[in-house]
Amino acid sequence: MSCIPAPYARRLLLATFLGAALAPASRAGDVVIYRCTDASGALTLQNAPCPKGMKQEQRTLQGVNTVPMAAANSASPPTTAQMQPATPTRPATQEPAPAAPAAAADAPRLPPPVLFQCTTYDKDTYVTEDSEPASRCVALRTTGLDGNPQGGAGRACEVVRDTCARVPDGALCDAWKKRRDETEVAWRFARRENVDRNRAEYERVARILSESDCGE
Repeated sequence: MSCIPAPYARRLLLATFLGAALAPASRAGDVVIYRCTDASGALTLQNAPCPKGMKQEQRTLQGVNTVPMAAANSASPPTTAQMQPATPTRPATQEPAPAAPAAAADAPRLPPPVLFQCTTYDKDTYVTEDSEPASRCVALRTTGLDGNPQGGAGRACEVVRDTCARVPDGALCDAWKKRRDETEVAWRFARRENVDRNRAEYERVARILSESDCGE
């Protein structure tokens, strides 16, 4: 049971009506208010019967039909934008993808450039694109004036040139594959400072071979 002093009696009645106005949209039950007056004339309003010894007056407030605030807001008049008919939207049409340009016919592949097979003074062979044979200085043994090889003074060498011959056309593809393999070995086993240079040379040779008619 809750008791309300007289100064707040009117506020209680006002709050009771406001509570009924905010209730859900249905027939609210009757509300019973007890007006209690004690021997000194002090007035209280409460929602339970007055204690014994107090003068009691009972008032019943009928419930009222109310509309929830959310529903009331939804029932507000439509705005101008809401009243305008929706503009029908046309289904988006997917633009056809541009036709891929016709693939150009593969240009006829040509034989790779000429190569030369060279042999060093110690019978080692290699292939090169340079038509000019390489030269190298072969060390010579020196002897002393008395013919003693252990008493030789200084160092001496003999300049010799590799012997080279043009690779025949029928063996050109095999020679280029050998050239590619040689440059790959030189790249993969190169010192750190030579890796980039040797790799670029390998890629150049591999590209020449792949763009030729050697079937790569």
